[in-house]
Amino acid sequence: MSIQQKLMDDMKAAMKAGEKLRLETVRGLRAQFKNLEIDKGHPLTDEEEIQALMSAAKKRKESIEQFKAVNRLDRAAEEEQELEIIHSYLPEQLTEEKIAELVDQVIKEVGATSPGDMGKVMGKIMGQVKGRADGRLVQTVVQQKLAAL
Repeated sequence: MSIQQKLMDDMKAAMKAGEKLRLETVRGLRAQFKNLEIDKGHPLTDEEEIQALMSAAKKRKESIEQFKAVNRLDRAAEEEQELEIIHSYLPEQLTEEKIAELVDQVIKEVGATSPGDMGKVMGKIMGQVKGRADGRLVQTVVQQKLAAL
């Protein structure tokens, strides 16, 4: 089942169950997908759908940080709930340990020897973990591994 079909089914279920936050979040995601389709001029591929979900998740994370910074914990909690809903549509996220294993493999593949090789490693690793890992976490792991060389 495609992500868009799952969103449609979940939207109907949220309407029937009266889950206002889930309904609003799913409607927002569907609107984001529709706008992307219009911009691109073709139906979204699975990869483009995942990229859109990652973008929505990133926006929620940034909002959570900003709301906590100004002590708006009620809004931060709402954004966290939306983030959980968005994560339910994303592929299972990789653990930090699995990311570290992949980074070790990529470092060997590209022959990285110093922190100056960050670009080579990040370019290769992000292609492998796209949609399954947070970019900031991957960057942190790569930096730690390269600094230890």
